[in-house]
Amino acid sequence: MNAPLRRVGVVVMVLFGLLFANLNWIQAYKADEYRNSDYNGRVQVAEYERRRGNIEAGGTAVATSKETGGKLKFQRSYPAGAKYAHVLGYKPVNLGDTGIERLENDFLAGTSDALLGNRIKDMFTGDESGGGNVLLSISKRAQDTAYEQLRNNDTGAKRGAAIAIDPRTGAVQALVSMPGFDPNPLVDHDTNVAAAAYNKYEQDPEGPLKNRALSEVLPPGSTFKIVVAAAALENGVGKDTEIPAGPSWTPPTSGAPIRNAAPSICPEAQVTLMDAVTESCNTGFAQLGVRLGADTVKEKARQFGFEQDDLSVGQLGEGGLPVAASRTGDMQNPDGGTDPAALAQSSIGQNNVRMTPLQGALIAGSVANKGRQMRPYLVKQLLGPDRTTSYYNAQPRELRQPVSGQVADDLRDMMVSVVKNGTGRSADIDGYTVGGKTGTAQSAPDRPDHGWFIGFALDKNGNAVSAVCVELEQAGSGGSAEAARIGGKIMQAAIADAGGR
Repeated sequence: MNAPLRRVGVVVMVLFGLLFANLNWIQAYKADEYRNSDYNGRVQVAEYERRRGNIEAGGTAVATSKETGGKLKFQRSYPAGAKYAHVLGYKPVNLGDTGIERLENDFLAGTSDALLGNRIKDMFTGDESGGGNVLLSISKRAQDTAYEQLRNNDTGAKRGAAIAIDPRTGAVQALVSMPGFDPNPLVDHDTNVAAAAYNKYEQDPEGPLKNRALSEVLPPGSTFKIVVAAAALENGVGKDTEIPAGPSWTPPTSGAPIRNAAPSICPEAQVTLMDAVTESCNTGFAQLGVRLGADTVKEKARQFGFEQDDLSVGQLGEGGLPVAASRTGDMQNPDGGTDPAALAQSSIGQNNVRMTPLQGALIAGSVANKGRQMRPYLVKQLLGPDRTTSYYNAQPRELRQPVSGQVADDLRDMMVSVVKNGTGRSADIDGYTVGGKTGTAQSAPDRPDHGWFIGFALDKNGNAVSAVCVELEQAGSGGSAEAARIGGKIMQAAIADAGGR
């Protein structure tokens, strides 16, 4: 054989060797990935052969499957439209699935290891038993109320969020983000329709796909004063201790004075901590924060849950919907020393302090629950396709204890005073003790302020039955009072709904 032919033969043998090696690598290491790929048409057809399980809230199915008669036998349906969208997410044909649909996909689809027995039974009976069912902690009344009240808020705010939890267990009673979106077009089997719907939502400048209750971080305004008050109570200040206040105060090193929202708010040189919380005294808390020091304020915020990067909400102890970290931000000069002006602004929830609505609800819940903060969760139970076998039941777990029972009692008294005598009156609920804290946070010099409310409700025995946070983005004047009114309505609905308690 001449040399050129020999070289060709060697090249062909090498190429066959590489092809053989690649084929074996695909079969040994990549088979599962290709088999389960969303782009594998046979997998898609097989996935839609079995009826997907329901997702339910308060005994009502809020995600179901209906027969189509087409190549893909079942199509997902969301009867409540946008109302549960940010909790449920969606399960599309070619787009990425989101929300509870993604978190509990294997169980809903019937492919979970927990449902192996059902699949084996189907092999012998020839039946398709369908996927398992996911029961949420959501209270239907509270969710309905949060959705309608946010959409029809009196300030005309177009963006915002509301979340309510049971302080004793961490069960999420309501979770709504505004604006919302209808997930039904996103699961259309016509992928052109689904893609067009997704592009419309994705390009909307209002961000309807964003779960603001868990992922939006904004300056919390005066709601952060509860954190500073907790630090003060642990460092020698009682609720009846007088602290410096006044109509205006200029921090050291800063030429910009801090003033109260109105001249009638704590114009006295000294006010009690109780009155400072009730009236939402900026000058009092700015001076109090500087007196306590940046390290003390930041540490107390961390104990309430600020700076946590790994919190999620789904099952307890499992992966869930990701929660953005709330931050206290910088309070330092360029040389690393504390900047009193930045610390003063941070102590009234401005500067670089940022908080999610969930964090606000956790603060209120901790105060209501005698200082114990419970891990929040959305998935209450997993039921098999026949609905007789339970594969998971939520067992409440403590997340942390940011304050002692005594400090929680004092904070509770002060927050109750806010609703009885201060800016939170519109959150009151007949027959229940309601505590709260409003917050007005500057957005930008040329934009309206954000309105906040965090609060809780106690029954006649002093048991915490609901805690809430409502945020109305760029709501302007009256935003915090409207947030308080909505918060009270949501808690009242959660109380009235036995399934949400």
